[in-house]
Amino acid sequence: QVHVVESGGGLVQPGGSLRLSCVRSGSIFSTYTVNSMAWFRQTPGKKRELVALLTNTGATNYLDSVKDRFTISGSNPKVYLQMTRLEPEDTAVYYCNFNLRVSGHTDVDYWGQGTQVTVSS
Repeated sequence: QVHVVESGGGLVQPGGSLRLSCVRSGSIFSTYTVNSMAWFRQTPGKKRELVALLTNTGATNYLDSVKDRFTISGSNPKVYLQMTRLEPEDTAVYYCNFNLRVSGHTDVDYWGQGTQVTVSS
């Protein structure tokens, strides 16, 4: 069984910083490679949106509103999201994602349970 565990969320004032951590554990009983690792976020009543993506080549992609404020980093099986200059609009549940290519042809997503980030004065 594969488990994805996130930590680092909490309450922070506008302008503050938080660092989210995520680790994948457990056995995958097939040959696999890592396509990407990513962070998503979701607020009530809204669709889940991609915040930051780290590909297997080291390339990164960011949501426009978090560019120059958030940084994704890490290597399998760990991924981090450093968040600085947080704004109330960043308030959301943040989810860690691993996308793996299993047996050479099947892409599988693994998700964490989510960690709450609240930015408020």
